[in-house]
Amino acid sequence: MKSELIKAIIVEDEPLARSGLEGYVKEVDFIELVASCENAFEANNVLARHQPDLMFLDIQMPRLTGIDFLKSISHPPMVIMTTAYPNYALQGFELDVVDYLVKPYPFDRFLKAANKARDLFMLRSEASKPNSPVAEFMFVKTDSRLEKVVFREILYVEAMENYVIIHTPSQKIITMMTMKAMEESLPGNDFLRIHKSYIANKRHILSIEGNQIQIGHTKIPVSRNNKSLVMERLLGKQ
Repeated sequence: MKSELIKAIIVEDEPLARSGLEGYVKEVDFIELVASCENAFEANNVLARHQPDLMFLDIQMPRLTGIDFLKSISHPPMVIMTTAYPNYALQGFELDVVDYLVKPYPFDRFLKAANKARDLFMLRSEASKPNSPVAEFMFVKTDSRLEKVVFREILYVEAMENYVIIHTPSQKIITMMTMKAMEESLPGNDFLRIHKSYIANKRHILSIEGNQIQIGHTKIPVSRNNKSLVMERLLGKQ
């Protein structure tokens, strides 16, 4: 169905790379390419006009890098970064990009990134439906299997580069997902983003002291920027 297509734009200053990426996108039946841009300034206008769901973003561009451009967007779409420089990967994942493609990348690697974007897109679409039932669990991919994770059993979630670690009383589950995607998958009434690297389950917080919370025997940092919001949420003021 047309409404289920992911609207995407490409931001790439190299004509050959842009053309190749356009060809890849056309091979994927769940992505609709709505614009292909040469630089961040052109892309900025396109974002306002088309409000795409996904942006393929090059990093090394003249005048304004992809990293700086992404930081300037208040409500960015999903982003898959494309670059010849692997040393920017950590910065990319700190900005909650869906994936990071290092040029030259084969089609199968591109498709893997596109599928990750589709999974996140479907998750967001389902959550935005007004009559969606409140889920009590989710499935995450770990190793070669899908594992059921019950929300109430999660103690906290910890970021580990482009993976997250889901801590429960009985195990640690490692899955490839950004913290932003994980945060959007968890019920907002019970979970708090207390730090760029941590999401905590309010039900399991035992105490707060200074800039730390305690869950079980583990102390977890609370960022200064988030502390006021965390306190308001825990004390029931929001």
